Amino acid sequence: MPQLEVDGARLTYDDEGPREGGGVPLVFVHGWTANRHRWDHQVAHFSKTRRVIRLDLRGHGDSAGAGVKTVQELANDVLALLDHLEVERFVLIGHSMGGMISQTITLAHPERVERMVLVNSIGKMAYNRGRGLLMAASTLVPYKLFVATNIQRAFAPGYPRDEIRAYIKSSADTPREVVMTLYGAMRAFDVLDRVGEIRTPTLMIHGYHDIQLPVKQMLRMAKAYPDATVRIIDAGHELPVEKPAELTAAIDAFVTAPADRPHAAS
Repeated sequence: MPQLEVDGARLTYDDEGPREGGGVPLVFVHGWTANRHRWDHQVAHFSKTRRVIRLDLRGHGDSAGAGVKTVQELANDVLALLDHLEVERFVLIGHSMGGMISQTITLAHPERVERMVLVNSIGKMAYNRGRGLLMAASTLVPYKLFVATNIQRAFAPGYPRDEIRAYIKSSADTPREVVMTLYGAMRAFDVLDRVGEIRTPTLMIHGYHDIQLPVKQMLRMAKAYPDATVRIIDAGHELPVEKPAELTAAIDAFVTAPADRPHAAS
């Protein structure tokens, strides 16, 4: 596993697929408490024909390091990796918190982002009463119970319990300090007043049953985007693993459409 030292962190990443002939690289950014393997289905598909890059954010998966307090700092890590790999232009694909990171990068460096895909992500965190109570109780209950409850809620009803348990275990391996600090970072994240600046063609794809970041919040954000395609799938918050084939197909249609017709995914 290649690794890169960045500002007190050790980032583990994968850089796969052909370097020539497939278009600009695809960069996959995972969400809160997850890791780069959330994208296994998508990477297996796209790396056959084009360069694909994914990483474990600091403190997640096989990466080490903590201390970041903002989404901007996570975005800086992603950019540091891309600069190290000498990737100037790319397509950003971010899930949940990874979508927040993607929007942050695109706002700061629109010239580098060819297209963007936001998977179960929004421009500002908003909580219903149930989610607010869960987060308030996070300091009062055992950490693993908090993680288990949070991950259970992320999947649509009917998703296999054995698979959910595996994701709970993976998430619980993320250090508590990292999880809670980045919860604060997401809670402070707010680019709603700026998304109208994003001229980058964007696909917003969301799970209908997402109660972590409800679809109505994404639709409210989509209205402000000058160039957005919206796709709703019968799933929860964990689209990359709940409906991997559907998500991969939607991304493929969007990123391979001619430059003047990126809305082919709709």
